[in-house]
Amino acid sequence: MRVVIDTNVFVSSFFGGNPRKIIDLWREGKVLLCLSRDIMDEYFEVLRRIGLEDEEELGELLALFSKGCNLTFTARPPKVEVVDGDPDDNKFVECAVALKAEVIITGDKALGAVNEYMGIKILTPSEFLKRLRQ
Repeated sequence: MRVVIDTNVFVSSFFGGNPRKIIDLWREGKVLLCLSRDIMDEYFEVLRRIGLEDEEELGELLALFSKGCNLTFTARPPKVEVVDGDPDDNKFVECAVALKAEVIITGDKALGAVNEYMGIKILTPSEFLKRLRQ
């Protein structure tokens, strides 16, 4: 299953809970992570800002990124404007559209309010895990 993981879920994975379970699914090859340059830039900018750039887990994730493990990348996603209140979150929808992701996983209220776009479900981590178990 192709998924886009919002930055808040990616960063929260360092603290455990459902976000960690989702990242573990990616590590185990049970989901394919869809990325764009804008998304990766935001992941690392936020991690640096909150002081997690030296975490051992980040090194492991970087190794997976550099090897291209269980991920796909779009260099030129289409422009989409569907997120009201936080247009910067459109990058997650753009990536999902470009790479035909089935789900965007987010804890963000503005992005979550979109609910679905072009058949792409926008779910919280707990909703995603619940649907995956079905």
